[in-house]
Amino acid sequence: MKKPIILFVRGEQLYAGMEPEITELMTEGFMTVDSGAMELSYEETELTGMKGTTTRFLIEEDMVVLERTGMIQSRMEFRSGERSSSLYETPWGTMVVDITTTKLSQRLTERGGLMEICFTIAVNHQITGENRFKIRVREAAR
Repeated sequence: MKKPIILFVRGEQLYAGMEPEITELMTEGFMTVDSGAMELSYEETELTGMKGTTTRFLIEEDMVVLERTGMIQSRMEFRSGERSSSLYETPWGTMVVDITTTKLSQRLTERGGLMEICFTIAVNHQITGENRFKIRVREAAR
């Protein structure tokens, strides 16, 4: 079942010796629940610098996959305590991205909830910093 939702996305990028870079976004999207798996999706805007990109979070019990399609192409897998690698394709070039998930928690139901992902990121095998996503989801008013 696909239903409209409101997502509140807070992203933090932490680099050594610098102030954290924080972005916050409130957007409309969709939630689909099927056989115990959940998908959250929304369209990126000029505000995020990724207009023309669809972002999807595929959520299972112990894993979250972040997929972007359109102007940006990427697939990142998050499992607590594990490392994964993927390609991050932009109109300006392609990078190898290594993700090490330090925290993954989600308390999401069909009515909404909260998901948090903390991870380090390495671009072309060089650690660039720590990232955090906090995503609150609620049903859209009908």
